[in-house]
Amino acid sequence: MLSEDKPINPTNKQAQACLRVCQMLSNSYKDIHLFRFDEKLGNVFILVDDNIQIMILPSGEWYF
Repeated sequence: MLSEDKPINPTNKQAQACLRVCQMLSNSYKDIHLFRFDEKLGNVFILVDDNIQIMILPSGEWYF
């Protein structure tokens, strides 16, 4: 739960998923235009090549 005094931080599973996703994108020579952590929702958002949007949840699950 979000507290006014304490922001949400990325989870370990989420950080590992971010690394795997970014590595896959790099291996495919895709440009990452935006990498953003939403402190309110706890999600990571990645924008790739202006048309691919990837969301990584705190559980480490991701979708596009």
